[in-house]
Amino acid sequence: MYINENSKVIVQGITGKQGMFHTQIMLNYGTKIVAGVTPGKGGQEVYGVPVFSKVNEAIQETSADTSIVFVPARFALGAVMESLDAGIKMTCIITENVPVFDMIRLVEKAKEKELYLIGPNCPGMLIPDKIKLGIMPSDMCHYGDVAVISKSGTLSYEITKTIGNSGIGVSVYVGIGGDPVRGTTMQEAVAYYSKDPKTKTIVLIGEIGSDEEEKTAEYIKKNVSKPVIAYIAGKSAPEGKRMGHAGAIISGNFGSAKGKIQALEAAGASIANLPWDIPKIIQELT
Repeated sequence: MYINENSKVIVQGITGKQGMFHTQIMLNYGTKIVAGVTPGKGGQEVYGVPVFSKVNEAIQETSADTSIVFVPARFALGAVMESLDAGIKMTCIITENVPVFDMIRLVEKAKEKELYLIGPNCPGMLIPDKIKLGIMPSDMCHYGDVAVISKSGTLSYEITKTIGNSGIGVSVYVGIGGDPVRGTTMQEAVAYYSKDPKTKTIVLIGEIGSDEEEKTAEYIKKNVSKPVIAYIAGKSAPEGKRMGHAGAIISGNFGSAKGKIQALEAAGASIANLPWDIPKIIQELT
């Protein structure tokens, strides 16, 4: 998996308000946060976690391999580039409003170094009962064999909670975010978890805008034998109006919910008409 219960996590921006708040919650969940990084704040501590001024200093002291980023958007390029240059395996970017050009540079850098990015503007990742790397609710579900991969934030919390309340366990929750340029795409996440032996079923939560679900459908059709269930948000969205994420906008037929549903159905995915239908479909397929 991208992360696991043994991942050693650093929090970039740990001394800021959001960094401190979510560090405490992640520590309470059991996440192994081994260091924080804030330029110029080396030598401090936050909830017993040592703070370093640079990522490479934190790695030298703690052997960290994972990072979560809570820095303001104007500092995100520098912070994530520092993480990639230091060889951090997975960097999760919670920060909103990261400029598109900055993300293009970061995605290129990550691919060049064969490292993983999640986000920006995303809730992060959760392996229930094992590790929380993000800002999602801590009590959504218990561990199991269903992977939830979502562009949406709040809606995916509700769906994952519904899955958990139905007694179904989740192998991983991945909130990839909905910005136009992101690290891990839906297709890449599906490719990864379709090969994960701990995952038996994949749930996709998509939304209007872009052709990402259509590309994912093509991949599923050719490469995935596991059951896939999909819900597409925004079926009633008007053309040309942005809904929620920066990438969620329909232009003509491009990016419409109807087109995405048709592509996923043609690939063999089961379509949920309502979010709350998903647990029943999982039970029918497994």
